[in-house]
Amino acid sequence: MTDDIRDPRKRGLVASIIATAMTLVAILYALDVPRSMGLSLYTEQYLAAILAFALGLTFIVEPRFAGRFRFVDPLLSFAGVLAAGYVAIAYPDLVNELVYKPWQGIVVSLVIGGLSIEAVRRLTGTGLTIIVVLFVIYGLLGNLLPFGMSRQILWDRLSIYVVMDTNGLFGLPLMVTATMVFAFILLGQVLICSGGSAFFNDLALSLVGRTRGGAAKIAVVSSFLFGSVSGSAVANVAASGGVTLPLMKRAGYKPHMAAAIEALASTGGQLAPPIMGAAAFLMAEFLQISFAQVVLAAVIPSTLYYCAIFFYVDAHAAANDMTLPDDIEIRPLMRVLAEGWQFIVPFIILIYGLFWLSWRPELAALTAAASLAVLALILPYRGQRTSLRALTRALPDTGFGMVEIVMISAAAGIVIGVLNISGLSFALTLKLVAMAQDSLILLLAISALVSVVLGMGMPTVGVYVLLASLIGPALVKAGIDPIAAHMFLLYFGMLSMITPPVALASFTAATMAGADAMKTGWAAVRMGWVAYLIPFVMVFEPGLVMQAPVADIVWQFIGALVGIWFATGAIYGSLMRPLGPLERALLGLLALIAILPIANGIIGHSVNAVAIVIGFALVFRTLILRPAGS
Repeated sequence: MTDDIRDPRKRGLVASIIATAMTLVAILYALDVPRSMGLSLYTEQYLAAILAFALGLTFIVEPRFAGRFRFVDPLLSFAGVLAAGYVAIAYPDLVNELVYKPWQGIVVSLVIGGLSIEAVRRLTGTGLTIIVVLFVIYGLLGNLLPFGMSRQILWDRLSIYVVMDTNGLFGLPLMVTATMVFAFILLGQVLICSGGSAFFNDLALSLVGRTRGGAAKIAVVSSFLFGSVSGSAVANVAASGGVTLPLMKRAGYKPHMAAAIEALASTGGQLAPPIMGAAAFLMAEFLQISFAQVVLAAVIPSTLYYCAIFFYVDAHAAANDMTLPDDIEIRPLMRVLAEGWQFIVPFIILIYGLFWLSWRPELAALTAAASLAVLALILPYRGQRTSLRALTRALPDTGFGMVEIVMISAAAGIVIGVLNISGLSFALTLKLVAMAQDSLILLLAISALVSVVLGMGMPTVGVYVLLASLIGPALVKAGIDPIAAHMFLLYFGMLSMITPPVALASFTAATMAGADAMKTGWAAVRMGWVAYLIPFVMVFEPGLVMQAPVADIVWQFIGALVGIWFATGAIYGSLMRPLGPLERALLGLLALIAILPIANGIIGHSVNAVAIVIGFALVFRTLILRPAGS
């Protein structure tokens, strides 16, 4: 998201009112207030209302015209509100007429579609915009291309379908965003406004502050805690990096290393339960499973991701004797928990509501947010009680935080609409499945590469929706477990945040740390190497996403975790002690054997077990061979 929306000083009164109104409408709809008042609304009417707010906000907060043309931005804002607002009001009548392509339906579709694409360009840059435009062009001209897989589609029919149809703009991505994601963004904003970020930092300090490499470990822990709430890599870097980056630099970390650690830890928040990022909600809808199942499937992958960072940081600190400066205050853990337990209660409510009461995700999130708001007003943290005025900032902040996600979801809906009406989705699935019959590894490698390329300058949500629509069906038809297939796509979509040449999280952290952007990006890739390997392992070992018997889940997790530890030592050259070249090479080989699926059943497990035993013997060789009594 651009700095204009992040910076409260640039929002203005009108924009804040619109953002607050959008949040209130979302809360009322999530609580089913319209139905309780006797109002029977189409879901599309609510989605159109949210889109009207988002379009209105975008062109106010992200102006592009100045001087005598400055009136253009307010005019575009008004046009967006008017067009989407018309759909929100007239949809019950309009839906029955769209098949006849009425002029008002065509005009409104063109206005909403055009402004949505322009809004995405202003909010996210050219990456996603170019992709959406290319898909629209394909929808119009695909039948003329020599490689085209489309039939001829008239422009008026295309515009109405991709904008107005429930398989287009007003489809699944926008519906999930406007309901589930909205509630979780509100929970995150309430947590921020009530001082939760200070609690997370104190908790991280108490847990790992005095361990070796404590400054970097604080960044990992606090970014994990905050990232699991925010669900945005760049927002997490901006929020937690202000504290952790100066701390790491004071502890002796080079600027690019500090920035890489912060970017890695912040990026993983999109995969970290219990909230995860917006893409997780879309995954649940694509797979037609509960959000709780997605959360459960992400437990092991996110654990492995953060353990890999933690192992690397520890090895780096051990080799360079890096500790936290003595003048940093570290409060006792029990004191931090005693003063800040109110920040833990919402997560307990959220998990209980999702897993045991089977609440809708938005209801569980709103209940958790309400409980936190009440507790924050009553209970002080560090002697300061949250004011009602501070908490009310969560309403406009949620609206501003949702604008980019809403518009990305709208753009993703346009792409999905083109895929459906042109038949490209089905044809592409057949071709990819045919490729998988020749080589599943090749299909996975291409999918991973496309994920990273698409993610250059695109948010994770947009990358995942595109890949879930284009490649997801082919992976499932190729025999891959559906949850493992979609987790594979989400994982690599997330990795685009740290992978050069365009790595938004790495570059944001580099700017804040005063480091070289490319140097930071490659350092993040080196430290986060496991994130590029684990998705492939998940495909062949679905126990890593909880899709196997308990015994297999436990064994596959142990093998992956130990293998990551071995590999970190092999890459860094130190694990409990300095390692020689031959030891590093052998340990790297043993790491791969421990992680990778050798074969199914007892034989494969035996090979993994032997590799683990030999690896431990190698790491602790000096202790094993030490004479008794020495």
